[in-house]
Amino acid sequence: MAERVLHSPPSPPRLLLRAAASAIPGAQRRAGRGDDDGTNDPFDMTLVLAARTTDRDRLARYDRVCGFDVSDPLPATYPHVLAFELQLMLLSHPGFPLPAVGLVHIANRIERHRRIHAREPLELRVWLEPIEPHPRGDSVTVRTEARAGGEIVWEESSTMLHRGQPRSEAPAPSGPPHTDELPATARWRLPGDLGRRYAAVSGDRNPIHLYALTAKPFGFARPLAHGMWTQARCLAALGPELPDAVTVEVAFRRPLLLPAVVNFTEAEVERGGGAIAFGVRDAGDGTPHLDGVATQSGSAAAS
Repeated sequence: MAERVLHSPPSPPRLLLRAAASAIPGAQRRAGRGDDDGTNDPFDMTLVLAARTTDRDRLARYDRVCGFDVSDPLPATYPHVLAFELQLMLLSHPGFPLPAVGLVHIANRIERHRRIHAREPLELRVWLEPIEPHPRGDSVTVRTEARAGGEIVWEESSTMLHRGQPRSEAPAPSGPPHTDELPATARWRLPGDLGRRYAAVSGDRNPIHLYALTAKPFGFARPLAHGMWTQARCLAALGPELPDAVTVEVAFRRPLLLPAVVNFTEAEVERGGGAIAFGVRDAGDGTPHLDGVATQSGSAAAS
């Protein structure tokens, strides 16, 4: 697999323009002309961003939007934000066959090998897994690694769905167990502008998250909360219960339309094993939006 090393993040406006063009038949390749992506096949490319440092002001804003305490260690979800431009660069590549705009985040798995401090420069590496059939269309998984001093400290698998023709032959995706029976421990009121607030700190300005007007062309009556915001808000609620070395796996079950009132649920599922199941449900009718499990991992789990 070819590597392309970047010494600064790609331009967000240019990437957003290229992503928007991917939704227009025939426009994607025209938008990509003149790009030096190193290969015509985005599935044969690893993007490497050398020594990405953390902007502490942006980190503080992210912490506030997602409900974390403002502190030096990075939340387990924050390296995703640092790598977002690289992910979008591959998903909007002229050779990528699915439109980047309108992709729906359906699953995420993060393995944090240890706590990462804001002062540590991170090398980020991003690549794509092959497209796979899904019962509701096609899915693609974006893989990301963060390294500090050559050590892999964080890994992510992020799966996106392109909704299309139903495929009855496609296997049902695996993921964390449903958490319908867990007790509600908190109630969150989510404002209508939450998608715009999270977009401002994450860079993810997919139109399905911004306004009703921009979400409707993709089949949604109102803007959707970002899946990564929902996941981050859950981890913020778990707070000190999360170990330093942790694996977090979530499935985004149903779109979370804004504004909304939801219940957060959690319960320890393996005493002594460090596993916590958690979920997000509509406070009115119980519609499931997220199921997740956080498990102590690595050497910490073996000790």
